[in-house]
Amino acid sequence: MNRTTLLIPAAVLVIAAILSSVFIVDEREKALVLQFGQIKEVREEPGLYFKIPLIQDVVRYDDRMLGRDIEPLEVTPSDDRRLVVDAFARYMIKDVERFRQAVGAGGIEFAENRIDTILRSQVREVLGAVDSSEILSENRAALAAKIRDAAAREAEALGVQIVDVRLRRTDLPEQNLDATFARMRAERQREAADQIARGNEAAQRLRAQADRTVIETVSDAKRQAEIVRGQADAKRNAIFATAYGADPDFFQFYRSLTAYRDSLLAGNSTLVLSPDSEFFRYLKNSKGSAAVTEPAPAP
Repeated sequence: MNRTTLLIPAAVLVIAAILSSVFIVDEREKALVLQFGQIKEVREEPGLYFKIPLIQDVVRYDDRMLGRDIEPLEVTPSDDRRLVVDAFARYMIKDVERFRQAVGAGGIEFAENRIDTILRSQVREVLGAVDSSEILSENRAALAAKIRDAAAREAEALGVQIVDVRLRRTDLPEQNLDATFARMRAERQREAADQIARGNEAAQRLRAQADRTVIETVSDAKRQAEIVRGQADAKRNAIFATAYGADPDFFQFYRSLTAYRDSLLAGNSTLVLSPDSEFFRYLKNSKGSAAVTEPAPAP
């Protein structure tokens, strides 16, 4: 009975010692075996391992890709136009032994604070060397890659590999938004005024060309009309000359009748002429010669 009573606690102690000496490394993590704070073994492959109970400890670190969001920070590009940048990074613990030596017992929290400091410094340095238009353009990916490379070189001392850095948002500070919007409105209004001025200039040029075309067309039409009118007058005069040469008496008679018609119109029927005027010669005699009056017979 006494032997059984003693064996049970001993078995429990042995089992506890065995269990405390065994540890498992998951495929998602890396492990360090520490003895009095000193690194004795590095376990990076998944599997079952042993350690000395009560003397050695196991510290585990995540072997997956980790993310770190950087608090928005204000940067001043080369054109002195302040911007608020929001970025994030992806990193991995590449050298777990160096990582332990760099961060000590602080672990991931201490390492992330160091990573934040490195990233903030590199963001300010890289973005401060270019102007704001380049930051806001499609060249942001190249700037982010430049920040990643510079931060990765500094993070090597921590045993950390910076895998990626992205600029998530790039905004103006709140106090600069109104001024920026006002400047953008002024620029758009200036561009609109410039376009309107160019349109008015083009319209004026087209209007002047149209006016010149109208004047040239009307002038050419008048010239053609005068030419036709002159040709008609010449033809008319030729006809008159031919008619006059064929029968001068009839021509004079025709011209006199035309003169009578034009002068005796309504509203223009008052004529002051002497009775023996040549104008009425065809009214006195059909031949147009002066009428001979016979002497009156003697009483």
